[in-house]
Amino acid sequence: MEANIQHTGIFGRYLADSEFNRFGLIFVILTLVGCLGGIAVGMGAINNTLALVMVTIPTMLTLSLLLAVAPMRWILSAASVAVLLDVLMILYYTLLA
Repeated sequence: MEANIQHTGIFGRYLADSEFNRFGLIFVILTLVGCLGGIAVGMGAINNTLALVMVTIPTMLTLSLLLAVAPMRWILSAASVAVLLDVLMILYYTLLA
């Protein structure tokens, strides 16, 4: 007997199929988080210790969760935070600094 759980919202529906599509999502997350983290560091986060920590910790947390074969809910949450911070740092160093 399986529990039929209804997921609401875009993120909830995305999480429902994430375990089935695990290996494809791992490839996309690894590429996206790794490249955006490197670009954010290269754009100027290397010059500021706080900015470097803000980029490095979420990126390494996401990559560690991928390596540890953690639940996809944890991986997707960490990847969302890492991508958001990386994009914010890229925009900051491109437009303001």
